[in-house]
This record gives sequence, structure tokens and C-alpha cells, in this order.
Amino acid sequence: MLAVFGDPVAPELARTLDLAGYRWKSIASPDEAADDEPPEGWSGAIVDSTTDSAGAWAFARAIRRRDPGSPPLLALVSGLQLGDLDQRDDLFDDFCLTPFHPTELEARVRHLLYHVGGGVRPEVIEHRELAVNLETYQASIVGRPLDLTYMEYELLKFLAQNPGKVFTREMLLNRVWGYEYYGGARTVDVHVRRLRAKLGEEHAGLIQTVRSVGYRFGQSRWG
Repeated sequence: MLAVFGDPVAPELARTLDLAGYRWKSIASPDEAADDEPPEGWSGAIVDSTTDSAGAWAFARAIRRRDPGSPPLLALVSGLQLGDLDQRDDLFDDFCLTPFHPTELEARVRHLLYHVGGGVRPEVIEHRELAVNLETYQASIVGRPLDLTYMEYELLKFLAQNPGKVFTREMLLNRVWGYEYYGGARTVDVHVRRLRAKLGEEHAGLIQTVRSVGYRFGQSRWG
């Protein structure tokens, strides 16, 4: 569980953590961090100093004074605050500039937790810019959340779990929709078309049509 300083937490930060599958809680003060701390302790803390810098650094100092140890801390700072970091580098383990790219922030949080041996990374299927989170039933492309229906997600997940393999429409109906589903092959075509539209023109080619056979996710090992 991550403690995130800010109440409310910035929407982009909340969305990035949710898509990455991290459990987190908005914390407004050091007292609240102590009161709401889970039994196993905080895995880490994210401190957004861009809206309330005085409160953010006070929170960081309080976290650092904890005994026997404090969770690893990631600071979110603006470009104007870079000059102050040298005076505060004892308060945080890493920092990220805002506005941040979701992929960069997720990578920094992952590195922060791995570096101290905290937490287990959520199970995520990654293929180039695509990420499919198996715990939160969410997917993103280049950090952009995809608004998928349940079956669109299931189809994308199945294809992404089997890159390079070709599946007929009938195989996809059986494996994704289930053997008891009596819909026609057109159901697969409709869902593939919708997925490609949501992935966007630049990434629609992730799902390829194999003429007279069916569909394949990504390239085969022979190109």
C-alpha cells in the first residue's frame, strides 16, 4: 500500500497508479499517515509538492523521522523547484518532474519499490507501448487508458498473451467467449474492429489479419 500525499490526489496521478495496479491511499498529514498505516507498513510514499510545497516537505520530514525506518519516498516536483532539490535530497529517494509521462512515473515507482525490496509488481502483460493489467482489468497504450468493454478486454488479453500465434475466428470464439457461446464469427470481427479503433491508427496493426485464416497479435517470429 502506497501513501500518497495530497487530498485530493491529482487525477493524472491517481489514474496512473490505478492503471499500474498499485494499492494506494490519499494522505493529508503525518498524523493521518500514522493512523491509517496498514499492519505491514507503507510500501512507499509519493509526495506531490507542486500544489502545497510547504505541506509536502513537512510531510516528507515527518515520514523520514519515523522509527525504526521510513518507507522509500518519491517526490513529484515542478521545473521551478529543481533548484531547491539539493537542499532537500535527504528527504526523498527519487523524484519525477511534472507534468509527468505515465510510463515514466510507473517505471520510477516500480524501481523505487524493487530497490528496497518492497511489494510485488502487479501482473501486467506488456508488448511495446501496450500494457494489460491482469489484476485491475485495465489496459493502456503509451500510458493512455483504453475504455474497453469486458469482452474487448478479454479478447485483447488473450491475444496479447499469445503473441505471434494465429487464431481462427472459431478458435477465438471458443477460447474467449466460451464453448457455450452460439454467436457467429462476425462477433470476433466486430470486436477486433472496435479494438483497433480504440488502440488508434498508429497501434491498430498490433492485431493483424491473416487472410483466409483469422487474427494474430504482433509479428510472428519470422516477421
